[in-house]
Amino acid sequence: MIAALILVISVAALLQFFVSYCRSVIAASYRKNLSEHAREVAGIENRFVRGDEFERLLQLVRLCPEPGDDGRELRAVCSYFDLLSLLRSSFGRLAPAVANWAEREREGCAYFAAVALDRRITYSRDLMAEQMSNQL
Repeated sequence: MIAALILVISVAALLQFFVSYCRSVIAASYRKNLSEHAREVAGIENRFVRGDEFERLLQLVRLCPEPGDDGRELRAVCSYFDLLSLLRSSFGRLAPAVANWAEREREGCAYFAAVALDRRITYSRDLMAEQMSNQL
């Protein structure tokens, strides 16, 4: 019985740290503005990105070469997005406030994916420019 209680408390603490980490990563992405080229590629017309666009943006991110510095953050935010989607679908009808909060957080995840796409597009352009200059 005590072992089960310790396990539950440990999992709850781990979940709390995970959510805090993901929210801090997403908050850091809000400080970055998307470039015009990234907006064009992603089909984003303003700063607002809907939460439903996360999967599409994630597919675009996976098409770009990885610079090597955002893989762990991207996996964490993907897991957080899945958790939020589960929370929204489970409690959406019972607690609309929870569903609204989960949707706002999902929008933050989508904006993070757009920023990651912008970063990878920039990395790809720099890589291509470097290769072109080395050939000349």
